[in-house]
Amino acid sequence: MNTTTRVKLSIMMFLEFFVWGAWFVTLGTFLGSNLKASGSESAAVFSTQSWGAIVAPFIIGLIADRYFNAEKILGILHIIGAFLMYQMYQSSDVSAFYTYVLSYMILFMPTLALVNSVSFNQMKDPEKEFSNIRVFGTLGWIIAGLAISYIFHWDSTEGLRDGLLKNTFLLAGGASLLLGLFSFALPATPPKGSDEKVKIADIIGLDALKLLKDRNFAVFFISSILICIPLAFYYQNANLYLSQTGIEGPTGKMVIGQISEVLFLLFIPVFFSRYGFKKTILIGMLAWAVRYLLFAYGNGNDLSFMLIIGIALHGICYDFFFVSGQIYTNSKAGEKYKSAAQGLITLATYGVGMLIGFAVAGWITDNYKLAGGAINWQVVWIAPAAIAFFVFVIFALLFDQKKEGNPAVNSI
Repeated sequence: MNTTTRVKLSIMMFLEFFVWGAWFVTLGTFLGSNLKASGSESAAVFSTQSWGAIVAPFIIGLIADRYFNAEKILGILHIIGAFLMYQMYQSSDVSAFYTYVLSYMILFMPTLALVNSVSFNQMKDPEKEFSNIRVFGTLGWIIAGLAISYIFHWDSTEGLRDGLLKNTFLLAGGASLLLGLFSFALPATPPKGSDEKVKIADIIGLDALKLLKDRNFAVFFISSILICIPLAFYYQNANLYLSQTGIEGPTGKMVIGQISEVLFLLFIPVFFSRYGFKKTILIGMLAWAVRYLLFAYGNGNDLSFMLIIGIALHGICYDFFFVSGQIYTNSKAGEKYKSAAQGLITLATYGVGMLIGFAVAGWITDNYKLAGGAINWQVVWIAPAAIAFFVFVIFALLFDQKKEGNPAVNSI
């Protein structure tokens, strides 16, 4: 890969995740502060991510893989996304906002696969080259969060009072428009052009259901869906909670989670080789429970360090479960079902699991309020901690490590 191509792909990845991080992290706070949304209304808005994840394989499988260059579709989707972001910026009630965010998510979620396709198409050795490109995506997310808290101060007490969080949609929309235009300068990524008949089962990975005959994989599959319930609590409530508890620059503080994610990714090969898949993933599950207990009993004053530790645990929570799970799935599927298995897991987690999770988080937030309408955050965080611990126990009891060899660590 030449230097010009490497720079273009790095800019593409940076902008892709800058767009996402510029508005999604603060979405829960925006809904509560600007639109006065209830827990169930916030849940419905966050669930648009899941609907986007469900629809994304059809856009990729039926359109991008067969008829048009990936970089051109990427450009068109982001230009339309910029328009929808502007409409979200102008929205003053939840119902109108929901229509725009649903449309946006249906268009945005496929771009996550498209940027990977454009990248892989230019690489001779993706296992060695991709991580060096993908890290710019994490940097984009981090810089978006730091800008919101420490340059624009939109999530400060004064910023929240003045409704400035809506400016995050202008920031994300501007970056989306820039990426949309830039996409047409990316290296050409033509469609596969296969004449074979498209099967819906292939698109959503139904062929991989055969893997559920393996008890261990079935336990992992069900656990993956269930652990997404606690994950939804974090996405939906963490920024709002940090804002309400008095943490300064909450969006910037949440960047610690992304930094942690990068660092703990390096430890996965070590844990796999020393402890095996089961213990690695159990550590990830337990970290979810510990994180939410820290949130439940910490505060924005003398116990604020507990909240910071909870944020920093994001690397263990996400990497040790989801990244380890992707490696395990890859090892179980074999060459024939690799793509189908990854598609099935993505559909089960970001589709089904997160849909359930957002609904549960919304219901608990609405039903556990104090006098005057304030949220009983201790109960709200104890609930996902209990769910995560329940999944931990189920997986510990039912998954038989003796039947498993260590998945190939070099597949990271």
